[in-house]
Amino acid sequence: MDYWIIATFIAVTFQTARFVLQKVVLDLGLSTAGSTFSRFFYSAPIALFGFLIYLTVTTLPQVGDGFWAYVVAGGSTQILATLCIVELFKSRNFAVGVAFKKTEVLMTVLVGFLLLSETVTPLALCAFILGIVGVLTISPPPLGHGGWRAMLWNRSILLGLLSGFLFAVSGVTYRGASLLIHSDIPLERAGLTLVAVLTFQFLIMALWLSFREQGEMQRVWNARRSAMWIGVTSLGGSFAWFTAFTLQNAAYVNAVGQLEVVLSLVASVVLFKQRISPRELIGLGILTASIIILVLLA
Repeated sequence: MDYWIIATFIAVTFQTARFVLQKVVLDLGLSTAGSTFSRFFYSAPIALFGFLIYLTVTTLPQVGDGFWAYVVAGGSTQILATLCIVELFKSRNFAVGVAFKKTEVLMTVLVGFLLLSETVTPLALCAFILGIVGVLTISPPPLGHGGWRAMLWNRSILLGLLSGFLFAVSGVTYRGASLLIHSDIPLERAGLTLVAVLTFQFLIMALWLSFREQGEMQRVWNARRSAMWIGVTSLGGSFAWFTAFTLQNAAYVNAVGQLEVVLSLVASVVLFKQRISPRELIGLGILTASIIILVLLA
C-alpha cells in the first residue's frame, strides 16, 4: 500500500477524534471561534518545540517564492472552514455534518487544476461524482418547510458546501507550499509546512479573539482538560494530512479521506447516541463506495 494512503488513514482517525472532542468542548460553553482556536492554542507550541529540537540536528531547508503566500492562503481558509464545520455541528447530525464537509473531495479537483495544474484520471473523476450522489442522498429537511428550494438551500447544506470549498483550497495550497520546500525528505517538507501554518493560525486567531471576543481565550484555557486533547489530535492529524499532501495530488488524498464519514457515523451512534435515518445511511454508503473505488485505483 502506498505511503500516502497509510498517512491518510492515520489523518482520518486523528481528525475524527478531534471533531468529536470539538463537539464536546462546544457543549462546555466555548464559542465557535473559541472551539476552533483551541486546536491551534494547544498544538502550535508542541509543533514549534518539536521543530526547534529538529533544527539542533539539521539545517533549515530553503523555500521557494510563493511559499508564504500558500501558507497564509491555506491557513486562513482552513480557519474559516473549521468555523463552518463547528457551526454545522450545532444544527446537523454529527456524521451527516462531516459528510457535507466531504464535498471538498470534488472541489479539490477544480482547485488543484486551477492552482497547481494537477489533474485526475477519468475513473477517479467518476468516483468523485459518485461521492456527489452520496451527498445529495443524505437526508434533506422536511418538504413542509419550503419544499425543494429549502431542500437545496437550507443553512446546513450551505455551511457544508462552503466548508468543503474552503477545505479544498487549504489542502491544495498546503500541497503547493510543501512542493516549494527544497528538500528530498517528505516528512521534513510536511513538518516545516505544518509549523509555518500552525504559527500563522495561532497568531491570527489570538488577535481575533483579543479584539472581538474578549474573555474567550481565558475560557479556552479553563477548558484545557478537554481542549488540550483537541490540540494533540489536531497535531497528529495535521502532520499526517500534510505528509499525504506532500506525496500525492490533494484530490486523491481528500477522496480517500472520506473514510472519515464511516468513523463519524460510528461516533454518532456510539458516543452521542444519535440515530441515523435510512436515507442518511444510503447516502453514507454511496460515499463509502466511492472511497473503495479510489483505493482500488491507487
